[in-house]
Amino acid sequence: MPKTIILEEVLPQKEFASESIELSLTLPYEKRQKSRFRAQLNNGEEAGIMIERGSVLRNGDCLKSKEGIIVKVISADEAVSTIECDNAFDLARAAYHLGNRHVPLQVGNTWLRYINDHVLDEMVKGFGLTVKHESAPFEPEIGAYHTGHTHSHSHH
Repeated sequence: MPKTIILEEVLPQKEFASESIELSLTLPYEKRQKSRFRAQLNNGEEAGIMIERGSVLRNGDCLKSKEGIIVKVISADEAVSTIECDNAFDLARAAYHLGNRHVPLQVGNTWLRYINDHVLDEMVKGFGLTVKHESAPFEPEIGAYHTGHTHSHSHH
């Protein structure tokens, strides 16, 4: 029986060139928020994820084992609702009301995205906005008070 790879260290995409990594792990947002779980790598190998509590894995981050094995994290396509709007006021209003409900929200220049939820879709439609259902990776904003991914930074 093959040995389970234990991945314990997060190497954020900004700190690591992940293009050359051969092993990968595709995860939905719900799993990328967890710090302890079992998963199957894209090549079928078993892995145990044991990272710092509070960490949220982002697309392109890498996970490293004590043995030096590196695995690239890929955000899975998920059922999402996307609001596209060129009017900044209407988009900000929708973001305000979704945020007021503590909805994880991905923000683009002219769009907002959240995990598909018919109740939220109806609320947004009530503002006169159009909701598009699609399958796409979900990369929500990290909260202002989020404490995951600790790095050494020098602030001068």
